[in-house]
Amino acid sequence: MISRDEALALLKEYIEKDNLFRHLLATEAVMRALARRFGKDEELWGLTGLLHDIDLDLLGENLERHGLRGAEMLAGKLPEESLQAIRVHPGLLERKTDLDWALYFADPVTGLITAGAYMRPSRSLVDMDLGSLKRKFKDKRFAAGADRNQIRACEHLGLELDDFLQLALDAMREVHEELGI
Repeated sequence: MISRDEALALLKEYIEKDNLFRHLLATEAVMRALARRFGKDEELWGLTGLLHDIDLDLLGENLERHGLRGAEMLAGKLPEESLQAIRVHPGLLERKTDLDWALYFADPVTGLITAGAYMRPSRSLVDMDLGSLKRKFKDKRFAAGADRNQIRACEHLGLELDDFLQLALDAMREVHEELGI
């Protein structure tokens, strides 16, 4: 398995958009927090979150191979369990493992939290609270691309929605300086 430094070097090679890079850092943070919560391999889960969208800039609007192309690019760099989660995270293939499910619901929550932070007067995660995040979650027009049903899939791993939202918010707060929010 590659190191985090090697993963970041790969991202610098393939990711052009700053907002996508920040999304990957946020997803890594949430995945690491989920790994800690479930007693899983934090490095493995973190790298899976960090690299899950490595193919997006390459694919552009041609997203039917999203996830599949990323797994191909990362073959030999990550274990099969990670590659499988990357393949299935877009939602077109069946999720089978805890890692598959975690990446599936961690991915969209980062967009919801980021959008919520940008709406605050401080434009920061630091003073965001669960109540504010829950109100944003309930407003279907807000951050409409953050699929609420996908986020609710946290319940598949036994996480209550409020617990997951708080875990994700806390995880992103830990890296708020890297995220710039």
